[in-house]
Amino acid sequence: MDLFGNSTDWAEKLKPIVKKYKGRKHPLDYHNLYQLMVMVVLSAQDSDANINKITPALFDAYPNMESLAVANEEALFPYISKVRNFGTKAKWLLEIAKTIQNDVNIPLTIEGLVALKGIGRKSANVIMREAQIPAEGIIADLHVIRVAPRIGLISETKDGIKAEKQLMQLLPKEIWSEIGMAISFLGREICRPQPKCPECPINSICEYYKKIKG
Repeated sequence: MDLFGNSTDWAEKLKPIVKKYKGRKHPLDYHNLYQLMVMVVLSAQDSDANINKITPALFDAYPNMESLAVANEEALFPYISKVRNFGTKAKWLLEIAKTIQNDVNIPLTIEGLVALKGIGRKSANVIMREAQIPAEGIIADLHVIRVAPRIGLISETKDGIKAEKQLMQLLPKEIWSEIGMAISFLGREICRPQPKCPECPINSICEYYKKIKG
């Protein structure tokens, strides 16, 4: 059931965006799992574009978990000082590196990832999707939290965990790994705060579009 009490085959209705964005790499410009994990932690409440800009120098200095594990906050600051909450994030990264010690020890389960400092369910879902590990949840980033209620998929919420829970109840597990990122890309490119509805591949099933068309 969706929030309007209709029994809706959302998996079928959302097929056009899954097809459009399937397998597309996350906008963070990472080259391995270590880089992805660091960038995901740094990107909280910051833009992917900013993180892409500042991390090449960081990764030159700290190319893997082993090198990061022996760093300290002061040594990291010059590389990440343009990131929001960089002091807290430096602490998180160092704690992660000291816990993991080596790139091969990066966990690839929701449980293992959320046990690390600075990684919540959204970040864990992103890491697992990019590592092509079968999904245990659905990515619910800021774009998804804005777009999913607008389409009519879930009720309005500012809480990513609540949004994810609603989506997981609504959608079959076989599309979990792609659907969150597909909705996110839709939100980044078409269903923006000022949406470009005529360009949207799923405007025919969208509650918002039905309203504005009258």
